[in-house]
Amino acid sequence: MSTGTLSASLPLSTSAEETLAVNGRSFYWARHFLGEPHASRATRLYALCRHLDDLADESSSHESARHNLIGVRGAVRSGVTSDPVLRDGLDLMLECRISPEIVLELIEGLLSDLDPVRIADEAALLRYSYRVAGTVGIMMCGVLDVHDPLAYPHAMDLGIAMQLTNICRDITEDAAMNRRYLPATFIGDMEPAHLLQPAENLRPLLRHSVSRLLDMADRYYASGESGIAYLPLRARGGILVAARVYRAIGSRLLHRECDYWSERVAVGSRQKALVTASTLLRAPMSRFFWRPSYRHDSKLHEALRGMPGTITKT
Repeated sequence: MSTGTLSASLPLSTSAEETLAVNGRSFYWARHFLGEPHASRATRLYALCRHLDDLADESSSHESARHNLIGVRGAVRSGVTSDPVLRDGLDLMLECRISPEIVLELIEGLLSDLDPVRIADEAALLRYSYRVAGTVGIMMCGVLDVHDPLAYPHAMDLGIAMQLTNICRDITEDAAMNRRYLPATFIGDMEPAHLLQPAENLRPLLRHSVSRLLDMADRYYASGESGIAYLPLRARGGILVAARVYRAIGSRLLHRECDYWSERVAVGSRQKALVTASTLLRAPMSRFFWRPSYRHDSKLHEALRGMPGTITKT
């Protein structure tokens, strides 16, 4: 059931809650540790992002999807819409002081998915990951009442890390949609069809490429966590739980020697509980939980120069 269908039949708050529960199980788990009103706002933000994603992926054609996303872009710029989910998103932007330019970057990332996707190199992959997920990290800062610009690069990096994990997990699903996010600098100009059930001679290269992306993700997870102390105290545990549950997807992939094609990797309830308990017990004993890193590694953003919220060397 799409977000739009839910919106037509349920109160908006119920719609957002169900959207998160059905489509974002890791975040639904973690939201319980945020506390109100942050959990409610985070649920509304997820509903907005999911709605935009569905406009891109579930429209009847690419032309229809492009038309819908361009319409959303106009609504974000004007602040006017009749779409109830988008209207709530625009209200959330005002409530949380989320800059429209951040949401517009997200829309540009979704629009890029409507063309055949063939990522050229790591820089292109990072720019894409910034647009579709790093922007969400910045928006989460607003949701959590964090408006210190020094926090934004770390929030972006956490979003980028999660997106890289997503890409490694969903290679088969993306390939079925004519999308190849594994960079050509890793695997050459391989077509998505070859990623679905790869030939035996291709598997070592693909395993190594997935491992490289997960190593990259780890660097961005580390940067994201180093800024966790910018968040309100109650929210720190919840965001860390979300990050580490997501990071566990990559750990399971590595445990399976990066075999993404046999079945889709998931983190079960038992493992989520173990990750949650470990995070909530150990994180408060760490320095980074109480004192933020005031120095961001600018090398992580060299490919993102000039994008909103980034820090790069001049």
